[in-house]
Amino acid sequence: MKKQARAYRMAIDGITCVHCEATVERALRAEGARGVRADWRRGEVTFTVSDGIDSSALQRAVRAAGYTPGQVTEVREPGPAPVVFSATEVDADLVIIGGGSAAFSAAITATELGARVIMIEEGTIGGTCVNVGCVPSKFLLRAAEVYHEAGHHGYAGVQTVELGVEFDRLVAQKRELSGELRREKYEELIEYYGWELIRGRARFIGPDAVAVGDRVVRARAFLIATGARPTVPAIPGLEEAGYLTSTSAMELDRRPSLLGVIGAGYVALELGQVFRSLGSEVTLLQRRPRLLPDYEPEVAEAMGAALGRLGTTVLTGSRVLRIERTRQGRRLVVLRNGREETLEVEQVLVATGRRPNTEALDLERAGVAVDERGVPVLDEALRTTNPRIWAAGDVTLAPQFVYVAAYQGRLAARNAVLGLEEPADLSAVPEVIFTDPQVAAVGLTRAEAGRQGYRVESAFLPARAIARARVDLAPEGGVVMVTDGESGRILGVQAVGRHAGEMIYAATLAVKHRLTAGDLVESFAPYLTMAEGLRLAALAFERDVAKLSCCA
Repeated sequence: MKKQARAYRMAIDGITCVHCEATVERALRAEGARGVRADWRRGEVTFTVSDGIDSSALQRAVRAAGYTPGQVTEVREPGPAPVVFSATEVDADLVIIGGGSAAFSAAITATELGARVIMIEEGTIGGTCVNVGCVPSKFLLRAAEVYHEAGHHGYAGVQTVELGVEFDRLVAQKRELSGELRREKYEELIEYYGWELIRGRARFIGPDAVAVGDRVVRARAFLIATGARPTVPAIPGLEEAGYLTSTSAMELDRRPSLLGVIGAGYVALELGQVFRSLGSEVTLLQRRPRLLPDYEPEVAEAMGAALGRLGTTVLTGSRVLRIERTRQGRRLVVLRNGREETLEVEQVLVATGRRPNTEALDLERAGVAVDERGVPVLDEALRTTNPRIWAAGDVTLAPQFVYVAAYQGRLAARNAVLGLEEPADLSAVPEVIFTDPQVAAVGLTRAEAGRQGYRVESAFLPARAIARARVDLAPEGGVVMVTDGESGRILGVQAVGRHAGEMIYAATLAVKHRLTAGDLVESFAPYLTMAEGLRLAALAFERDVAKLSCCA
């Protein structure tokens, strides 16, 4: 019989940084504590232990690590009581519906807290990211970049040529890589951590039970992590003409000669660039009047110029009225600038957003409310309107990134298992569009900061002021930094340029930990990296960076 797991909090003096946090966490884990999370700002650490463990041993471990432990108190947060793992009237402490990133993150967290976990998945283990999202799309993007650079790299005296693409072999290699990562990062972990996997479709039959075929599974808590799928707009003739989604487009065995893309978000831009760089003629159709309308103007303009140089056609302010099947492919009838135009293509890719996978769950029988899109209604702690049921990942339509899904999965599992009410914090979520040039962003734009009442100041650093961009022969784009004019605190960063995605993690730390532009100016930035652009952008508030020597 498993012992009861309880959550505790220990006050600590002397922790002043993230290194201190890691040191304290290691010391407590070595003494048997689980789910350890230190917070130097609050001067405390939270953890779980089973009955019978002497808290004085944990205090001695903290003292031996060089810090002063305070009193250990049991966490008594509002909400349901922590799960008692010795109960026998249920099949599991936590049932997770889904088998993607949020689900696995939650399962790992819950099992490490001592919970009995059952996972239910009707499809392919691994979810969107490894199977039909991040991994395959970035593989194809890199392959497309290599091919395109062979004929367009710009370095004098270096002679290369684009010889051609065997698209079916490239797609086969992509499938092989996805399969390897699915086994290593998902399938093999089930046995390692020891939770039960049930294959099949789950549907709620009450507030505390689901059915999978003929089997009924009861649990103390449930997590909905069923993901999302591409949205298909109601365009007359689309179904009859046939279309591609992000999933099916990456499974083609032959690239289309003419590709029309409905949408101009990150999926449209990335897959559009894959096919354009590999030789397809690509046209992007966007309803809104400006490319990347939610980004800073400098970023959108630089990306538009880059698409133009690549030969991608972008038709903003365009609404597809209907689609017809032709002998050569498809004909799109488009309303643009008040006039009807036609566009002849071989294939149509629909990239207009995603919708949650909730229809088959019978959520109403569980007392779980959904909004008009089918998204479960959640509180800040990711709990649904049924206090026993949480939701995490793409099904919540939070930012559709695997790291957000994993974060929500961990958080929901801790809240469900320990009876906590810890709120989700998505105030510093980085995002990257993996085109060439890349677009990366974190935090607030100028407009968002203004709406929140900040006295906004901003600086734009052209990419040509970054030595790495010049060496890469990619001086287009730049970095926008937004700060609070009163405190100097960095509120947001956006960048467009080669390797912009590699710099945005440092910007994320700056936003999350409330650093100022002055903090970046006074820090070391390695020369000939794109990340140096952050320090230079901070300098640009007060100096003309073009009039400085290297690293000044």
